[in-house]
Amino acid sequence: MKDSSDEEDVSLGCSTLTLSPLVPESPPRRRSQPILISTNRKKGGEVLSSSESPIPNPFPELCNLSLPNGSLPSESSDKFVIKVYGDESAYKTILIGRQATAREVCQLLVQSAHCSNEDNWALLEIYPTLGLERCLEDHEIVLEVQATWSDKVEARFMFSKNYDKYEFFHIQWRFFANGMISDSEDAMKKTTSTVFIRELTSNVKSPQIKGFFYLKGYFKTSWKKMFFTLRRSGLYISTKQTGDQHLKEFANLNVSNVYKVVDGCKQYGAPTEFNFCIKPTKSQGQVKDLKIMCAETEEMRKMWICAFRLFKCGRQIKLNYNAVSESKLAPRTPVSPKLTESKSESENSLVAMDFTGKAGGRIIENPTEAHNAEEEEAQAWRKRETLRFCQPNTNSEPQDFSFHETHPWFYGGLTRNEAEKLIEKQGLVDGMFLMRRSQQHENCFVLSLCHELKVKHFIVIPVLEDGKKYLTLDDGKTRFIDLLQLVEFYQINKGALPVCLTRPCICVPL
Repeated sequence: MKDSSDEEDVSLGCSTLTLSPLVPESPPRRRSQPILISTNRKKGGEVLSSSESPIPNPFPELCNLSLPNGSLPSESSDKFVIKVYGDESAYKTILIGRQATAREVCQLLVQSAHCSNEDNWALLEIYPTLGLERCLEDHEIVLEVQATWSDKVEARFMFSKNYDKYEFFHIQWRFFANGMISDSEDAMKKTTSTVFIRELTSNVKSPQIKGFFYLKGYFKTSWKKMFFTLRRSGLYISTKQTGDQHLKEFANLNVSNVYKVVDGCKQYGAPTEFNFCIKPTKSQGQVKDLKIMCAETEEMRKMWICAFRLFKCGRQIKLNYNAVSESKLAPRTPVSPKLTESKSESENSLVAMDFTGKAGGRIIENPTEAHNAEEEEAQAWRKRETLRFCQPNTNSEPQDFSFHETHPWFYGGLTRNEAEKLIEKQGLVDGMFLMRRSQQHENCFVLSLCHELKVKHFIVIPVLEDGKKYLTLDDGKTRFIDLLQLVEFYQINKGALPVCLTRPCICVPL
């Protein structure tokens, strides 16, 4: 066998083959070694410290912004990130200031979500595992509320409509039952609902409200009927409906908040579904710290929750309501100065006229009367237009009933139970409504409407006449070519409904 460094001999029987390598041998590999970087580096004669980054952070305000539960932000921090849910799963993170109030956060969310309707939005504090929820007052500092949360129980903020937040100001003459409210100094001196609300929002006198509730005991099924008295000094409890000598302090208003209990029958074994809870501000979220009560009607629960809010901060709630009312009267969008100047001459030459008298027209000089006349004329025009569209359809083409899906009051395949919970979450106010598809009848819809603290459902069925398809909810007496015309008609006319449609139930995805 031939001996060579470039050839290799392979013996097969009697013959010998010589094979040459196809790829030359590679040079020996050199492993990389770690390089020691000194603490101080030089660049152009200047010493740079390794702790100082040569590239500045373009977003320093986004670093270390999250606020852990149970802690307040440091004095040096200016901005923080909070998480706000729009529904059960979707949420949005927003950047807020240290002293941002609930109203300011709602205004920020309205702008970011491009909400067409800017009124009646609220920030809710929700404990999903405990079934508790409450509407934050407009003046509450959001970060201070979040600082009271515990890591042991889940808590979140939710952005939602809330129509009953200031409803007691609109119907204050009948909101509180006259037999339950009186003067705390003289129990025999009865008062009216209007006077009761005025005294709570002015801090002039000290009224009180009394009533019976079921109080949850230590065990799930232990509920006992007790007599409660609510005053400025706190909530008191007694086993008898007698004098003040039997009253015992039950809760301090200054260090507690009132919550609505969701699904209390299933979770806490309550006798009825009209439950509310008083939770201490610094509670760790344990059930033993919750003071859960059960009312006999929804009206009673709503009355006592509002009374608790007014006793705690009635004067501030009145100021919040006045601020909201003033914002509604203010112009939504600023007007360009050039546009104002171009219209000033023509607008100044126009005056409001009244032609209802027999002596001819007269000039309306009172601004309030002129504004009311303008609204009445617009309402009459809208009514005429709605009735005009409700005339028999002369179009031979098939109707398209999908146009309503673009409106926020339409919820598609929402179930009956889900519709009731959604309306209840946004406030059981008369005229609140939503439209959905029927789960039992094909090609039909259901109008879910709130009236007297109850949700009622009206089926909308299609009818045929002269080969044309219409929609109706009163067996064909009033017919509409689509759901949009139906909703616009019943916003003006009550018709077969117990109340006109006034407030749409709206959910905005964040």
